[in-house]
Amino acid sequence: MLVDFIRAHDREIIDQFESFARTLAPGAASMTPAELRDHAQEVLTAVVVDLGHHQTADEQLRKSMGQGTAGVMAASGRLHADHRITQRFDVNQVLAEFRALRASVLRLYAAGGGEADLHGVERFNEAMDEALAASVRRFSDQVDLYKNQFVGVLSHDLRAPLSAITAGAALLTRTGELEAQRVRVASRILSSAQRMTRMIAHLLDLTRMRLGAGLPITRRPMDLQALCDDVVLELTTFHPDAELHCSTEGDLRGEWDADRLTQVVSNLVGNALQHGDGTRVQIGTRGAGDEVRLRVHNTGRAIPEAVQASIFEPLARHAPMEGSTTSIGLGLFIARAIVVAHGGTITVSSTEARGTTFEVRLPRRDPSAAPQAS
Repeated sequence: MLVDFIRAHDREIIDQFESFARTLAPGAASMTPAELRDHAQEVLTAVVVDLGHHQTADEQLRKSMGQGTAGVMAASGRLHADHRITQRFDVNQVLAEFRALRASVLRLYAAGGGEADLHGVERFNEAMDEALAASVRRFSDQVDLYKNQFVGVLSHDLRAPLSAITAGAALLTRTGELEAQRVRVASRILSSAQRMTRMIAHLLDLTRMRLGAGLPITRRPMDLQALCDDVVLELTTFHPDAELHCSTEGDLRGEWDADRLTQVVSNLVGNALQHGDGTRVQIGTRGAGDEVRLRVHNTGRAIPEAVQASIFEPLARHAPMEGSTTSIGLGLFIARAIVVAHGGTITVSSTEARGTTFEVRLPRRDPSAAPQAS
């Protein structure tokens, strides 16, 4: 019987499924076995439960259209869709996974040489169709929700800098204004325009990563401390009351993409200024061995532990960051992508007593490059 075969060979079936899943999404090669197996085991378990239930002819017809009344398979399909969305699979890749799982079961069952179980195979296909239909519906609904949220956040965040540009431009066209006031208005216009430029750059980076292309980086010899000094000088221009304290230790030279790391430092320091309890931010850089570290620290309301786990995800808007109008929730996501592209890591720690610290760790050179001959 097919149901007995699935119970006895579920591990072999899942192994084949994992091998296939690893070939799908752009980032699947680096995913763990548990991530690749995802809810395939739950789907097989649901199949076994479903095949053990008696069903009427009407239930059989409804299930073949993905509308089973029991809902056992549908629940498994929805879970699988939710996971694959977070792992950047598209709907065609999810469809391919269901085909692969179905094919693995039937191929192994046929190769096993057991007695034919046409009724079991028919019931199995009906159950898989129900899970597949539920998974595709959930995937489509979640993608639509993601798009709607994205448009809403983007529209909201662009409104403020555009209003500032419009009002400032109107004021500059008047005559008789004081020179100092003109300078302040011009600074506001420049700041708003730069914020909009960053938003657009983040959108382009997000699109590039969603398409699987990754973030391109160009490594050149540079000094991280010089880069930090430039970022601090720029931010001080737009935050004249800010207290940005820098400390440095050791050799901070390496081979990195200066433009990309400027994005990282600007984002971390800008967030610290915006979400801290004042204007004091501490920036520390330290070089030791083959690694350089950057730490950005501010005091203020702590980031909850549950939020810290998803703070680097796109469109994450969490307390204490609610009410922000200077980004579209992509800054930390892009920052992490840049750091990872350099072979580094970025982490966050936050408590009421110690404040919030983001730490970036970068290898001095490309870890994937072949070592030079001595």
